[in-house]
Amino acid sequence: MIGGIILQRVLRPKSIGVSSLRMGSFYTVASVELGNTTTKAILVTTNLKTAVIYEIEKEVRMTRDVRPPRSNEEVFGETVFGVPLTQDSVAEMVSSILSSVLEKSKVDIEKDLHFVVRSTGVTAGFASPEEVGSIVKALAEGCLQAGIPPRKMTAAMSSENLPPGLRDFTWLKKVYFDGAIASSLPPSNTEIVANEMEGELVTAGLKGAVKGTDIDFRNPVMTLDFGTTLAGRITDRGIPYAKTIGSFAGLAGAIPDAIIRGSGFAQPGIGCVLDVIPTKTIEPVEVKPRDIFEAHDLITVERVPETATRYGMVPVDPKAANESEVILIGVDADLVEMETFGKIFSEGYTVDYLHALIDRIQAGVVERILKVAESENLILEDTSLGLTGRAITTGSKPDLITQFLKLSSGELWTDNHQLVFVEDGLAMGAAVAARCMNSMGTPKFPMGGRKGDRCIMAERMKLQKKK
Repeated sequence: MIGGIILQRVLRPKSIGVSSLRMGSFYTVASVELGNTTTKAILVTTNLKTAVIYEIEKEVRMTRDVRPPRSNEEVFGETVFGVPLTQDSVAEMVSSILSSVLEKSKVDIEKDLHFVVRSTGVTAGFASPEEVGSIVKALAEGCLQAGIPPRKMTAAMSSENLPPGLRDFTWLKKVYFDGAIASSLPPSNTEIVANEMEGELVTAGLKGAVKGTDIDFRNPVMTLDFGTTLAGRITDRGIPYAKTIGSFAGLAGAIPDAIIRGSGFAQPGIGCVLDVIPTKTIEPVEVKPRDIFEAHDLITVERVPETATRYGMVPVDPKAANESEVILIGVDADLVEMETFGKIFSEGYTVDYLHALIDRIQAGVVERILKVAESENLILEDTSLGLTGRAITTGSKPDLITQFLKLSSGELWTDNHQLVFVEDGLAMGAAVAARCMNSMGTPKFPMGGRKGDRCIMAERMKLQKKK
């Protein structure tokens, strides 16, 4: 909210052409994300004088289209939908989509591209550290096959390691990268949840997405990424760095995906909501309250039990969370039960009804997450809420969530809070993370620190001198 007015639009990065990159001081990053449902390659660039992030080119593919394993290949893991993955098949898909985006954008790898950030959400379905190691290697190999030099995937050790045109914008001579992204420290134990990196990047992306607007989305914040699985974190008001005090795990888009498969509108086994396009109707669809209540009876939203090793299919470690003083909140459901629930709508119901129902279910999940966070005293008097991901920024979900927060004003949400919806928050987080790793901050338009406060560069210098 800004002065009591809640922001309802979904923020999207502005577009920019390659020719503009060569006219100003821009830092260009490629984000490659292998998710359970989609695989994305997004080229973004940041104006280093204003901190505004722009989108150059983007391509999205379905992860289920990764080629099948060959007879001589070892399957090291699979997506939450059971799509098998090998190092070579993943590397080929990553190389293909990254090469395609670079070719379409006309971005020159050597001259125009400064950094590549790789991330994945499929680790949520993995069973061992070895599987996670394999996917990390596969992502790196895919980037190498696309022609990305290794130096463009690692942080610079000094300003001399950066291109001459960028050296005036780095603070590496005064501060070094100490692990904080957008002035937020990860938990002391990063094994709390398998997709911790997603939560980190999404939090950074939401902070970066608002640059160029009148929104000050800095600590303390609560961020939620509704991809196939849930990711995100909650920070406190610490200076110069905020601590992570809350984290999220479990299912997000996988729940509506299961409903739509059960209805028969999407392909059994691997179909998802993205496969089913609603018709463009003017009149809003009325949803029966009973259908919403029955769906929520099948969904659990709670503080993750201390005995859990997985929650919503995602590997978790509540003991590590307790040791790090982090509250772990999860969303879970039996996807077979959700498909069975979806069968109710296989006859006599329209695609539009199903989409309207899913919008209300997902908005309700956010409400329940907020209430759990509030009951655990994680929402401070000025905590901002940011949401991203295909399963929460689409349809009427932003409006429904906004309405709930307006109604709860004075109880859970007040004028001190802000609400933002951002498209492709993870990709924008890659742009922010790449700048943080090379100490390329913009003190006039700070991303670090607390809402309404000054830049934290001076505090960082003092802290690092003590160390």
